[in-house]
Amino acid sequence: MIFSSVLCFLLTKVLKIFKVEEGMTLEIYVTSVIPIGAMFAMTLWLGNTAYLYISVSFAQMLKAIMPVAVFVLGVAAGLEMMSCRMLLIMSIISFGVLVASYGELNINWIGVVYQMGGVVGEALRLIFMEILVKRKGIKLNPISLMYYVSPCSAVCLFLPWIFLEKSKMEGNGTWNFHFLVLTLNSLCTFALNLSVFLVISHTSALTIRVAGVVKDWVVVLVSALLFADTKLTLINLFGYAIAIAGVAAYNNHKLKKEASPRVTTETPGDNSESIALVSQANTER
Repeated sequence: MIFSSVLCFLLTKVLKIFKVEEGMTLEIYVTSVIPIGAMFAMTLWLGNTAYLYISVSFAQMLKAIMPVAVFVLGVAAGLEMMSCRMLLIMSIISFGVLVASYGELNINWIGVVYQMGGVVGEALRLIFMEILVKRKGIKLNPISLMYYVSPCSAVCLFLPWIFLEKSKMEGNGTWNFHFLVLTLNSLCTFALNLSVFLVISHTSALTIRVAGVVKDWVVVLVSALLFADTKLTLINLFGYAIAIAGVAAYNNHKLKKEASPRVTTETPGDNSESIALVSQANTER
């Protein structure tokens, strides 16, 4: 998050390659940006901790439950309307994730709880972002969003680190940081956020959604080949396929819903959708 903060500052204020969207006030920052940053930090902390207990592929399968969490919280916040169609889609996704979990050979419930906590944090972050766009009228592209959110997330991660992890690291003696790995990781994360912005700008929302589904499958299959602790079963793959089918139906439903008002309201420079679509990319390398 510190790396992202510095890079965003250089790109927007020094090199001026990107422009920071205007309209941000102290009241909006306190009531919207800080909650978004806090939820982002929660997602990163819990989601990355889950990898200590479960495999990359299984964690990716659990992330398929994300639309369910977003929809449920959206209904609670008054941003979504309950419908039979959406209930069916949510049921399909949930059933697929349950089947995939049932087929996991080395399931660790601590890791599952951490991953579900990360999913809830990401869903809450999405809800706060939608409130920022729809109710407060602030439209930010991903670079502007990261410019405002990254410093807040860095603080939200740093403060609990002091109390929860610093003493453990000091007890282990020498701190062993792999600077090359961390730098490459940070660069990949930032490049991913930037690529999402560029893809949306030059293609369409459908392109990035389809690419996201393909990426999910690639992560599952490639991680199974790279990591020895990953053992995929037919039940795993069958359940994940059901969940992905539900996610595809959800994406299709959202695209149709978003397309209808655009006929009369969308303007060429509108980047509001990019905020929602960059959400999942922000937490993955």
